[in-house]
Amino acid sequence: MIYLTRGLIETLLRFGDEKDPQSVTVPLAVTKAAELPDVDLPPDTSVFTHFYLPNEGDALNAVFGMDLVIPAGQTPGLFISHPKGELAVTRRDDLREVVFIAIPPWDEDSFRAFDRSGRRKEYTVLDIEPPEESHPVS
Repeated sequence: MIYLTRGLIETLLRFGDEKDPQSVTVPLAVTKAAELPDVDLPPDTSVFTHFYLPNEGDALNAVFGMDLVIPAGQTPGLFISHPKGELAVTRRDDLREVVFIAIPPWDEDSFRAFDRSGRRKEYTVLDIEPPEESHPVS
């Protein structure tokens, strides 16, 4: 089973709506259930809670084809908006362990989860707030 927070879904749908008619791709990170408040799941269960903002216009990433800001292996999920209405994984999409796709009208009925093979996966939405993330100051 795939778990994610309602706040994350709402944010991703807003990203899709704001970028329409262009597509947006957003890497997604997980938090272990043991670190989340009021969650009745096994402690080692992964819950999608956070995202990394896409770096538009980053020349270094464009040249080398990788995002140097996101820690390797930290984003097992990916959100991709399909403004033209394809509620499925396509050959043009980047893949991860879990791929979330959304289409207009940008609501929860237009949001689905898939595995890297394009098979639809069931998910559960949790009404919880993830822990605050802190970033080291250099």
